[in-house]
Amino acid sequence: MVLRRLIAAWLLTFGLGLGWGAASAQVYPDRLIKVIVPFVPGSPVDAAARVITQYIQTRLGQNMVIENKPGGGTTIGLKAVMAAPADGYTLLFIGPNLVYTPVLYPSMNFDPFRSLVPVASVVSYSHVMVVAPAVPARTVEELVAHIKANPGKVTFGYGLATTPHILSETFRQVTGADFAGIPYRGGEQARADLLGGRIDINMAPTANLLALIQDGRARPLAFTGPKRSPDLPDVPTMTESGLPEVGYNPDVWLGFLAPIGTSDAVVRRINAAVAEALASAEMKAALSKLGFDSMVTTPEQFGAFIANELRKWPPLLQAAGLKAE
Repeated sequence: MVLRRLIAAWLLTFGLGLGWGAASAQVYPDRLIKVIVPFVPGSPVDAAARVITQYIQTRLGQNMVIENKPGGGTTIGLKAVMAAPADGYTLLFIGPNLVYTPVLYPSMNFDPFRSLVPVASVVSYSHVMVVAPAVPARTVEELVAHIKANPGKVTFGYGLATTPHILSETFRQVTGADFAGIPYRGGEQARADLLGGRIDINMAPTANLLALIQDGRARPLAFTGPKRSPDLPDVPTMTESGLPEVGYNPDVWLGFLAPIGTSDAVVRRINAAVAEALASAEMKAALSKLGFDSMVTTPEQFGAFIANELRKWPPLLQAAGLKAE
């Protein structure tokens, strides 16, 4: 019942925009489009945004510029988009953090259904767990044993309030491993410290770690996806490693949202450009290099997907005892 009400609210928002939306879409876009990415430059989300906008802007006939607004577990970027005019010239590019925020930052009183309009999903992807070369573990089972033999001493670095953060706490809960969680402003800083020997464990998309794995600066233990990564065919999945709970299908999804009140016609104009871009062979090849799978939806389908995510993630975050504030 709650899910139906949430979806209906978004559908009503689309309908209310029809009166002036058709006229506005005839001239949209006629200037630069700003895309707010609430993550640091070089992060997986940033990389995806920069690739997809290159292909979308050619179809929209206007340039799109990325503006990184990291910090506060993505709340800084969220607030920037919520405060922007609902004209289609400021978009949010985000993933599961959208549904983490109500749980991790309750004082913000954030409700994605009342603040934003779903525009288009873009990609999904999973993560690979790696350890520093100095860690004496070559399997997940050996890592758990090592952590338990050294309670509180092994370090797991991640971006604050990101999916690796959630996965790390799920890993802790499922295995009973007492490691020290080290939050960073973004995942790139965590990986820098992994290379510097200051943390022991990290999780990231395959593309972000592949070069480090190939030259021996990081050792892969498991992949969180439902099947092995084609880039790491010898690395078992978490399910194969005995931990099916540590990994979701997908771990991460990414997409565009707009300020509440953005017209239906403008939303559909952007959605059509995204769908056309994702259908191109060039776009598919570019995403594949980053380890991403395309995820094409209508605005309504994307809204229904987010509604389901809002039912799935909060209990997991609460069970793991996660609090960002």
